[in-house]
Amino acid sequence: QDYYGKELQKSEDLKTNACVTSARPLPKTVRDALERVHEEVVARYYGCSLVIPECLASCWILDLGSGSGRDCYLLSQLVGEQGHVTGIDMTEGQVEVAKKHIAYHMDKFGYQKPNVEFLQGYLEKLADAGLADESYDIVISNCVINLTPDKRAVLQEAYRVLKPGGEMYFSDVCASQRLSETIRKHRVLWGECLAGALYWRDLYSIAEEVGFSPPCLVTASPITIGNKELEGIIGNCCFTSATFRLFKVPSSSRAGPAQVIYNGGIVGHEQELVFDANFTFKEGEVVDVDAEIAAILRSSRFAEEFLIRTGEANAPALQGCC
Repeated sequence: QDYYGKELQKSEDLKTNACVTSARPLPKTVRDALERVHEEVVARYYGCSLVIPECLASCWILDLGSGSGRDCYLLSQLVGEQGHVTGIDMTEGQVEVAKKHIAYHMDKFGYQKPNVEFLQGYLEKLADAGLADESYDIVISNCVINLTPDKRAVLQEAYRVLKPGGEMYFSDVCASQRLSETIRKHRVLWGECLAGALYWRDLYSIAEEVGFSPPCLVTASPITIGNKELEGIIGNCCFTSATFRLFKVPSSSRAGPAQVIYNGGIVGHEQELVFDANFTFKEGEVVDVDAEIAAILRSSRFAEEFLIRTGEANAPALQGCC
């Protein structure tokens, strides 16, 4: 709270490159939406690039660790007036910045009433903030889970608040090995999103334990520290900025591998949908998918965007990793 509420006043105050890693190119609709976000909100935001999934119209979205609210205000435009965005963050100063600009953004977007709200609270205890079971279509998080001491509780709470077929779409820092006690207790490395990074294999096992489908790796980029003193403390551990999709798949949706055809109906992704590192769906093209991806597409908000032919494929199971 002290690091993000007091010590950092703007993104340029960060002491490493961990939170400025670039992701895949953004669609024009997202770039245009970002330009309409208040400059103070953008300046006080410390996340890793942007975490914006596709197919968002009318969705209810929860942003874990929403900070000054940049992603929430961007998503507010993409879900439309019928959708809703909730941001939750533990840092009072950041939440105050986000709340201060609600009226500005609703006027800027031409909305009759706010479709965003900001709460102060802990990601491990969403129920304490009044967030009910199965109330959101999507949970996002941008380089924040590493800052929490109990990663399993965060994923468990995200799973709880998601509707069946819902998605957790998040970017975070992963480590190539479990971190030493010296690194994990280093104040600056913690604040810079490195000391709390999960060993990537632990992320996969925790996700499975709480009930999610196996993580789908979307993008992964090596992190350069850019600070000689901190590099000496870290040693030979490598860090990666990675984006993952986790789905809450109902058991009733599981029916073996399939062939799927993308209909090209998602705004900004009409020609192709880059679903993850393994699957890119081009409009009108038949793609063999494994049972897991077939179940995800069948049960999620993507169901109406695909023609799914069950039992007509024998796709191998694919596992992405950092």
